[in-house]
Amino acid sequence: MADVNVLDSEIFTFQAEVNQLLSLIINTFYYNKDIFLRELISNASDALDRIRFESLTDKSKLDSQPELFIRLVPDNVNKTLSIIDSGGGMTKSDLVSNLGTIARSGTKQFMEALQAGADVSMIGQFGVGFYSAYLVADMVAVTTKNNDDEQYIWESQAGGTFSVTRDVNGEQLGRGTKITLFLKEDQLDYLEERRIKDLVKKHSEFISYPIYLWTQNTIEKEISDDDEDDESNKGEEGDVEKVDEDKEKQGKKKKKIHEVSYEWQLINKQKPIWMRKPEEVTKEEYVSFYKTITGDWDDYLAVKHFSVEGQLEFKSILFVPRRSSFDLSDNKKNMNNIKLYARRVFITDNCEELIPEYLGFVRGVVDSEDLPLNISREMLQKSKILNVMRKNLVKKCIEIFYEIAENKEDYHKFYDAFSKNLKLGINEDSQNRAKLADLLWYHSTKSGDEMTNLKDYVTRMKEGQKDIYYITGESKKAVDNSPFLERLRKEGYEVLFMVDAIDEYVVGELKEYDRKKLVSATKEGLKLDDESEEEKKKKEEKKKSFEDLCKTIKEILGEKVEKVVVSDRIVDSPCCLVTAENGWTANMERIMKAQALRYISTSECFSSKKTMEINPDNGIMEKLRKSAEADKNDKSVKDLVLLLFETALLTAGLSMDDPNSFAARIHRMLKLDLSIDEEDTGGYEDMPPREEDGAEESKIEEVD
Repeated sequence: MADVNVLDSEIFTFQAEVNQLLSLIINTFYYNKDIFLRELISNASDALDRIRFESLTDKSKLDSQPELFIRLVPDNVNKTLSIIDSGGGMTKSDLVSNLGTIARSGTKQFMEALQAGADVSMIGQFGVGFYSAYLVADMVAVTTKNNDDEQYIWESQAGGTFSVTRDVNGEQLGRGTKITLFLKEDQLDYLEERRIKDLVKKHSEFISYPIYLWTQNTIEKEISDDDEDDESNKGEEGDVEKVDEDKEKQGKKKKKIHEVSYEWQLINKQKPIWMRKPEEVTKEEYVSFYKTITGDWDDYLAVKHFSVEGQLEFKSILFVPRRSSFDLSDNKKNMNNIKLYARRVFITDNCEELIPEYLGFVRGVVDSEDLPLNISREMLQKSKILNVMRKNLVKKCIEIFYEIAENKEDYHKFYDAFSKNLKLGINEDSQNRAKLADLLWYHSTKSGDEMTNLKDYVTRMKEGQKDIYYITGESKKAVDNSPFLERLRKEGYEVLFMVDAIDEYVVGELKEYDRKKLVSATKEGLKLDDESEEEKKKKEEKKKSFEDLCKTIKEILGEKVEKVVVSDRIVDSPCCLVTAENGWTANMERIMKAQALRYISTSECFSSKKTMEINPDNGIMEKLRKSAEADKNDKSVKDLVLLLFETALLTAGLSMDDPNSFAARIHRMLKLDLSIDEEDTGGYEDMPPREEDGAEESKIEEVD
């Protein structure tokens, strides 16, 4: 294989596939060149792992260099960056076989992957990460020393050949490998201390071995510019004092100099605490680690430190923050809160397959022993390993939430910040829907200022109660005063207040809890079986007496309502509007109408027909019935029916199609009540005072 042997140097030819790979790396523009340092540090870590493993059975393996380390040396003068490790090193034959001449299956596979559109960052997966050095270097020199051989230097400018030379006069490593990169002119920023630290922090911070950077420290010193010998000022004691006084008056001349020193600075101080047992990690260490990986200035709310073993092995630490981030609701922003590692080497913080969207607020790290380094985006999406990891992470997240719920004060903080995420999980995660349902809290007609959960609601249900009642709306105040709750309150039923827009989707997916159906107080189908036979008989008679009024109201309203019926749910209010059991609630219709980017009108979609329910025990309805029986074509009857319908729209949380007509009806009724003629267009201040005696009662007063 050797082409030339001059002194102790031999020239070798790259194997064809390696040569093609180098040509591709050198001549093709890759945006992410940073990965070269990650690959070389990862290789150094692997070399240290091997020598440490060998030393378990033979401690003498470490005699040549007891310390295990990785060192980075930027040299601005020679424009080189060196990566040094005290691993096992390579023999001469290792250099020849591993770095160029013997075809490796990984080289060919990586070439095929690149041609198929894969990213160069995958290079380490195929075991050829060393060649990423040529992304930033014109020439690479590898100095290495193995316990079983002498020290050798491998050099190549990737021009088709490389040389291997016995290193007699160079600095002796003792054991290990030094890779020196002769950087390209446009890549000299990799010599900057800050750039190197940032790359190590991002990709290699949790490598098990210390990573040192050779750093330059410059100290500014102030020294006297007086070179005269102090001895010349010696004399009588009085003379010395006089000289000192003169110097103080004149002021000593001083100058500043810069003193330069060098030292090894440890740059991966944060160790991978997930590799330790949870009982060995202190609260302070968890807090420090949390702040390091998240940048959060505050403490976390809860932490889960665990490992999974068996067919799949990984370790993880998950944190629940105390507050939601400002961009939590931005669906277009990737939730990069779980950092994925493979054997302590950073892979990505943008893995959508690792955790579902509704748990995007959970932060932490996952370190897999089974994932290959630099796994591609496509492989992540198809990885069965990732699917198993995802299921375990979701399970552990829910466990954390249950643990938080054991402390009422902490859970209030958590629920205020992340209740919408839990509700999104109800909508998206069918497998864990029942577990998430236990974590939902709502105000209710019986909870007062506190909140209650579904489990506690069930324990308070009336004897014989089969359903869980709820009402959706815009706010707690709005639903608390709703006419839909009148009968339910009177009969002693508890009703949950669901006032988040997302609650409409929650009940749409949840449907039941503990085998009890969730029933809306604003929809048809509300049945309360607490009445005696005698009470039912009286209600039936009452309904019959109002059948004609129901028909009259339907004729006046026309297509605005599907039907008009006598209500079982209202006690005090004159009427209300309910929606179909399988259609949208009024609140849902309001939400959909508010969608800025909706493509179709709600009337063309699932907007349900309204049913008007009237209260036969209300005085307004009784007067209206009598007026309609006398003359159903009376203008005031029509006005009052329309007015009742429009106020029912408002109390239901719906919008009116023609608010101007509603306002005109109100004004007309006011004029009637104030005895103002329709023709009178003057201001209220010009109206004559009403006669107290003998004044004709207005028609609206008769109704009132």
